[in-house]
Amino acid sequence: MKHVPARCESFFQSLIVSCQAPDGDPFGEPDSMARFARTAALGGAAGIRTNGPDDIAAIRQAVSLPIIGIQKRLQADGRILITPDLEDARKLVAAGADIIALDCTARGQRFGAVERVRQIHGQLGVPVMADIATVEEAVTAAAAGADLVASTMRGYTAETESVRNFEPAFIRELVTRLGVPVVAEGRIDRPEQAAEAIRAGAFAVIVGTAITRPGVITSRFVGAIHRERSRSNGRHYVIGIDLGGTNTKSAIVSRDGKLAFEFISATPPGGGRDALLKHLKRVAFHAVEVARGSGCKPTALGVATAGWVDPLTGRVVYATDNLPGWTGTPIADELQAAIGLPVAVENDANALAIAERHFGRGRDVDDFVCITLGTGVGGGCYIAGRLNRGAHFFANALGHIPIQHGGLPCTCGRKGCLEVYANAAALLRYAGQEFATAEDVIRAANSGENIARRALRTYAAHLGTGIVSIVHLLDPSVVVLSGGIAQDNPLLVSELNEQLPELLIAPGQRRLQVEISQLGYYGGVLGAAAIAIEKSP
Repeated sequence: MKHVPARCESFFQSLIVSCQAPDGDPFGEPDSMARFARTAALGGAAGIRTNGPDDIAAIRQAVSLPIIGIQKRLQADGRILITPDLEDARKLVAAGADIIALDCTARGQRFGAVERVRQIHGQLGVPVMADIATVEEAVTAAAAGADLVASTMRGYTAETESVRNFEPAFIRELVTRLGVPVVAEGRIDRPEQAAEAIRAGAFAVIVGTAITRPGVITSRFVGAIHRERSRSNGRHYVIGIDLGGTNTKSAIVSRDGKLAFEFISATPPGGGRDALLKHLKRVAFHAVEVARGSGCKPTALGVATAGWVDPLTGRVVYATDNLPGWTGTPIADELQAAIGLPVAVENDANALAIAERHFGRGRDVDDFVCITLGTGVGGGCYIAGRLNRGAHFFANALGHIPIQHGGLPCTCGRKGCLEVYANAAALLRYAGQEFATAEDVIRAANSGENIARRALRTYAAHLGTGIVSIVHLLDPSVVVLSGGIAQDNPLLVSELNEQLPELLIAPGQRRLQVEISQLGYYGGVLGAAAIAIEKSP
């Protein structure tokens, strides 16, 4: 890594607080910025980032911390540019700035940022921080001599406007590609995200709004309270659609989870992408018409689908051959264009876990796993109160945990996956094809038929092997079973409760509970509704 300038050494794995306020903010005066800076210093901040000579001068009188100075100026194209010329940088240094930051995005480079980096070094003799939005911009800035590169502009340029959340993976890529320190800034709202940035390799973290903007902080609390108030009184509605392999279920759902106008239609068998999209649009149109005809005003629509989904874009990242052509489908864009409502999309098993969090067992615990048992096997895992989606949205593929080396082939192309041993077809196989459906096996087992009970015991043994791996990895409080095989199947829980203690490490200390979901047949619809609630205003 490039030598770190002496004035920046104290930033290493530390917090820099951005003390800035927009025009008209009650805290926008230099004295207020100085007080924020002094408070930040008392809290352990290693540096301050601020805008303009007046604020810099006031802060320099208040603290001895290194100051990163910027100057925001409106340009002819109607947009702000950070430190657009050398004269601005000169005034910032004269006021007391130790480091100068400037916009080194593609737009900033068109305004001469690369040459300005060299000028600041040559004429002012201070370190330069390059604010960028992409890896390519960062590489160019580093090659020009920038001493630090910051992710400040990520999500705020035309090329990156789709970015709505902090991205540790982006920080990690910058660290890998660059030979200069990387500073994480932008969309960092929680201490956990700051820690994630350091784990990703960030040299330092800059946080502003979440610390120094009381109005914004207040509005977040107010918004959360208002959303909960709306949810609890049930006056607002969303539409939930559960796209299943055989049937598609939909309903209008109040924010407290009450269902109305439930509707079931056959899913086109093996129809491919175009047929499924046409089907989804037809179901969505029907639900919207019914909602509006009944006086409800749906604020959003949610879709739960098989396959791995990027919930930020509503696009299917990957789907197996069970849904041919489904990979890459922009479900949210297609439906939103068709019906004019905000659309949220999630993997069906994740959606069930989200439903449990909003309306079911997950309201009472922060660490739980939801496993869906039906045509396939899926799952959703909550860790410390947050759904784990993984770095590439492939997390929670519980059905593809290998439990048998070189075992039966799975639809994913591998062999020995849990799904092959714990789906509906497997239960029928264990019963020796004596029954027409898995539901028939369950009914027979509940009636005491030995063949069915043996089949269920074998099924539970395979499922338990998969559950043990999950429990040893995540240590949940509760495992919630849902889907067709779990419904009306108390014997399955009994078998698992008998078998799991023999397989688990320290079963007595875990106090693990295995339960059947109480959300019922429309659990997937509730999950789709829950993600719509999170999406809606």
